[in-house]
Amino acid sequence: MNFRNDTYAKCVISHFLHKKSIRQNDRLAVSKLVSNLTRGTVRSPLAQCLLIRFISQVIQESGATQTGDRPFYDYLEACLRHKAEMVIFEAARAITELSGVTSRELTPAITVLQLFLSSSKPVLRFAAVRTLNKVAMMHPMAVTNCNIDMESLISDQNRSIATLAITTLLKTGNESSVDRLMKQITNFMSDIADEFKIVVVEAIRSLCLKFPLKFRSLMNFLSNILREEGGFDYKKAIVDSIVILIRDIPDAKESGLLHLCEFIEDCEFTYLSTQILHFLGVEGPKTSDPSKYIRYIYNRVILENATVRASAVSTLAKFGAMVDSLKPRIFILLRRCLFDSDDEVRDRATLYLNTLGGDGAVVETDEDSKEFLFGSLDVPLSNLETSLKNYEPSEEPFDINSVPKEVKSQPLAEKKATNKKHPGLDTPLAAPSTGVDAYEKLLSSISEFSSFGKLFKSSAPFELTEPETEYAVNVVKHVYDGHIVFQYNCTNTIPEQLLEDVTVMVDASEAEEFSEIASKPLRSLPYDTPGQTFVAFQKPEGVPAVGKFSNNLRFIVKEVDPSTGEVVEEDGMEEDYQLEDVDVVAADYMLRVGVSNFRNAWESIGADFEKVDEYGLGPRESLTEAVNAVISLLGMQPCEGTEVVPNNSRSHTCLLSGVFIGGLKVLVRLQFGLDSSREVAMKLAVRSEDEAVSDTIHEIVASG
Repeated sequence: MNFRNDTYAKCVISHFLHKKSIRQNDRLAVSKLVSNLTRGTVRSPLAQCLLIRFISQVIQESGATQTGDRPFYDYLEACLRHKAEMVIFEAARAITELSGVTSRELTPAITVLQLFLSSSKPVLRFAAVRTLNKVAMMHPMAVTNCNIDMESLISDQNRSIATLAITTLLKTGNESSVDRLMKQITNFMSDIADEFKIVVVEAIRSLCLKFPLKFRSLMNFLSNILREEGGFDYKKAIVDSIVILIRDIPDAKESGLLHLCEFIEDCEFTYLSTQILHFLGVEGPKTSDPSKYIRYIYNRVILENATVRASAVSTLAKFGAMVDSLKPRIFILLRRCLFDSDDEVRDRATLYLNTLGGDGAVVETDEDSKEFLFGSLDVPLSNLETSLKNYEPSEEPFDINSVPKEVKSQPLAEKKATNKKHPGLDTPLAAPSTGVDAYEKLLSSISEFSSFGKLFKSSAPFELTEPETEYAVNVVKHVYDGHIVFQYNCTNTIPEQLLEDVTVMVDASEAEEFSEIASKPLRSLPYDTPGQTFVAFQKPEGVPAVGKFSNNLRFIVKEVDPSTGEVVEEDGMEEDYQLEDVDVVAADYMLRVGVSNFRNAWESIGADFEKVDEYGLGPRESLTEAVNAVISLLGMQPCEGTEVVPNNSRSHTCLLSGVFIGGLKVLVRLQFGLDSSREVAMKLAVRSEDEAVSDTIHEIVASG
C-alpha cells in the first residue's frame, strides 16, 4: 500500500479502523491487519499518525507489553526517526502511554520529546511538555534529564507551556532544587490566570509532602501568594494546601496556623473564614502557646458578618474547654457576645457559657462538657432527624442509642407500599425499625439460616428482570460473617397462571470461593402476591470474597381460571426463566456509617494501623466522576459533605467512614488530583481498628 494522497490515505486507514471496530472481538484478525499495515509503505504523515494510534490501541487491548509484542513496538520506535514532526510526536506519545512500559523503553521517546522542548514552534513545545508532565506522574526519574530544558520554559511567552513546565519540574525536582524553583516561580505567578495558579499550588503541595524538610520555604511561598489578589477557587486551593501540610507535617503546624490567622484578617470569603476558624478550634489548643490565636479569633466577633461571628464564638469555646489556663479570659469574651445583634451568636455564647460553667452553673466534669460540645456523634444526622420526628413524647426519654447507624435512603416499608414489583417482607416494618432488624427477624425464623449468627448487612433490592415482564424478580443480598443469603422476591403478573415449587437455580462457577449449602423454595406463587425464595452460600469467614452468580428461575406453571382463581389443569409444566446475574462486590462487606466529627474520629482511632499509598485512576471526565467511582467501590459513607466536588476544581479531599464486616470501624481520607491531561491521581490513607482491614481496603482499591 503506497499512499501518496493524504485524503485517500486517511480514508483507507479510517476504513480499517471501522473494520476493526466491527471485528473488535476477533483479536487474531485485528493483529493480522495491523501487521499487514506496518509492512506496507504508508508514506502520508497523516495516515501514519492514524496507523500509530491504531497500533497503540491494539497493543493495549491485547494486554501485551511492548517486549511481548516486539514488532509493534519496533514499528513505533522506528517512527521516532521519521522526517515528519507530527509522526515523531505521535509515536513518542504512543510509547509513553503504553501500559507496563519500562524506563529503558521510554528513553528513546523521552529523548525525542526533550529535543522538541527547544523547538521554535510553540505547538511542539506545548505538546512535548504536556506529554512529559503526564509521564512524570508514573516515571519521574525518566524525565529528570529534561529538567534543564524545562527550566528555560518557565519564562516562555505561552503561559500554558510555562505552567506545565513548572508543574513538571515540581514533580521531578530533587530537594536541593526546591529553593531555586521557588525563586523562579515567584516572578511567574503574577502573570498567569487563577486556573493556572491552582495547578501550581497543587504541585507545590505535593512537593512539600515529598520533601517535608523544605516545608518552611514552601509554606512561606503559599502564605505570600495567599495575601495576593485572587478568586475564591484559587484562595481555597491555597488554604486547603496549608491545612493538609499542617495535618501531615507536625513541624509546620504553628507557622501554618499563624499564616491562616493573618489571612482571615482580610479574608472576603465567608466560607474560607469559617473553615479556618473551625480548623483553629481543632488544632490551636494543641499548640505550645494557644493564647496567641485568641486575638485573631475575637477580631472576627467584632468585625465580621453574623455567620463568621457565630463560628468564632464556637472556636473560642473550644479553646476554653481544652485549655484551662485560658478559661477565665474566654468567659469574659463570651459574655460580651451575649449582647450581639444576631440571635445565633447570642444563643451559642449562652450555650457555651452554661456548658463550661462560665455563668456560675455547676458542671459535672470537664470531660462531659468537652464530649457534649465537640465529641463525635457517631450517628448520621438524617437518621437522627427521622428518629426524633418519630419519637412520641412520653415519660421514657429519647435514647440516642436507638438511632440506626446505617444510612438508608428510604425505609423498606415505604418501598413495599409504593411499588408492588419491589416486594420486601410480608409484614410492614415499624417506623423506628431498620431494614436489617426486620430482615434478621425473618431469616432467624428460617431453620436453614438460624445458625448463621448475627446478620451484618442487607443490600437494597436489585432488579433481575426487565419492567413489565411476566415475572418480576429482585434480589436482596444478606451478608453474614461466614455466609451470604440471596433473598429472591418474586411476583407473578399473569392472572391465568399459578406457579408452584418456585426456586432459583444459582450457578456459582464464577465465584469459586463460595459453596451452596442451603435453599428454601417457595411452595406457591399466585397472581400478584409477592413471595420469597432463598439460596444460601458459605464463604471464607471475615474475608471480602467477590464473584458473579448466574440465576435461573425454575417453577411448575399451572393454568388458572382468572374469574374464580381455581386451577384448571392439575398437571402443570416445568419451566425455566432466565434472570440477570448477581454480583457480590467488596462494598457488600461495608456498612455506610457516618461520623459527625471526622477529625475527632480519625484521631481517636490513632495511627497504629494507618496505611497510606498512592494510585493512578487513569483519565476521567472530572474529579466528581473519580470521587463517585471510589465511593461506590468501597461502599462507605461520605462525611461532612466532602463527596461534593467544587466546579472546575483540580484537587479535592474526600472523607469516608464505615464499619467493615466483623464490626470494625474504618475511616478513609482520599486526596484526588487532576492534571492538565485529565489524568487523576489519588492518595489513599486508611485508619482502622485492625491492620488486616486497612490492608484489605488498599487491596480493594488496587484491584478495582
